[in-house]
Amino acid sequence: MPLIIPDKLPAADALKDENIFTMNRARAQSQDIRPLKVMILNLMPTKIATETQLARVLANSPLQVEMNLLAMDSHESTHISQDHMKSFYRTLDEVRDDYFDGLIITGSPVELLPFEEVDYWKELCEIFEFAKTHVYSTMFICWGAQAALFHYYGIDKYPLEEKLFGVFEHRVVRPRNPLMRGFDEVFYAPHSRHTETRREDIEKEPQLRILADSPQAGPHILSTENGRQIFVLGHQEYDKGTLASEYFRDLDKGMDIRVPCNYFRNDDPEEEILFRWRSHANLLFSNWLNYYLYQATPYNLEDLRDGKADAWRATSGEE
Repeated sequence: MPLIIPDKLPAADALKDENIFTMNRARAQSQDIRPLKVMILNLMPTKIATETQLARVLANSPLQVEMNLLAMDSHESTHISQDHMKSFYRTLDEVRDDYFDGLIITGSPVELLPFEEVDYWKELCEIFEFAKTHVYSTMFICWGAQAALFHYYGIDKYPLEEKLFGVFEHRVVRPRNPLMRGFDEVFYAPHSRHTETRREDIEKEPQLRILADSPQAGPHILSTENGRQIFVLGHQEYDKGTLASEYFRDLDKGMDIRVPCNYFRNDDPEEEILFRWRSHANLLFSNWLNYYLYQATPYNLEDLRDGKADAWRATSGEE
C-alpha cells in the first residue's frame, strides 16, 4: 500500500529513488474505493486446485478483491463435476457486458499442440479481444502467456528437447518496474513445460519488456510498458506440492520423467520439498493488484469502453 506524504516533502525524492511507493494527500483524498473485480479464466483440468492457488495469492493483500470464474463454452471440462462448473463459472457470453479491473488466464496442458489446433482456440481469441476493451490489466500464465504472445504479437513457442521441470533461480532485470518492487535481485520460481518462448523473439517486439529471467528457464516475467498485459511464463502461483503431484502422477503412468530440479532436498524425492518461491509469489500478485489495478483502473469501469482507461494510469510507473 502507498505511504501518504505531505505535498513537496523533501524526503519524497529519496523515497522515489529507493523505489518506495508514495502518494500525496490530495491524490489520496480524491480516490474512490471499491472492491477490485478480478476474473480468472481457468483452463487447467485441476479446476479446484488452480482456483485455490490463485485465491491464496490474491487474498494476501489488504485490498478487497472480488474473484470471478470464467470457463470456455466450446470445451467441456471432464475432470470436474458439471455441478461445480454451473455453480461457480460463467461463459464469455454471460460476461460480455461486464468490465473488470483484472483478468488472469491460466496455463493449460495443450502446449504441444499448435495453437490453432486447440479445440477452444477461436473462443480464446475472442476472450483476448474482449480483454482489450473490458479489462484494465491481464496476467497470462504459462501456456496462457504463450498463447497471448502468439495472438497479440505473433511470437511462437518452440518444443524443448526435454521438459523444463523444477524450481529455478531467476534474476530481476528491470528493478524499477512496479511489478518488481520488493523483489530480491535473485528469486526462485517453478516451471513445468515442454515448450519455450525465445528471448530473441521477445526482444524484437518494442512493446514488450523482460522484467525477470533465468539462465536455465529463460524469460519468466514480461510486461507491456503500461502494464496492461503481464506475461508469466512459469508458475509462481504453484503450491508447495504441485510439482510433486505432477512427478508422482507421471511415474505412476510409467512415463520417463526426471526428478524436478532443485525441488526436493538433494534432488531426492524421498526427502522434503524446499518451498522457496512463496514470498515472491505473494509479492508478484500483490504488486499487480496494487500498482496495476488499485492505483490504475478507473472507479467507473465502463470508462474502459470509452477509451478513457489510460488517463487513470498510475504515475508510479517505471522511468
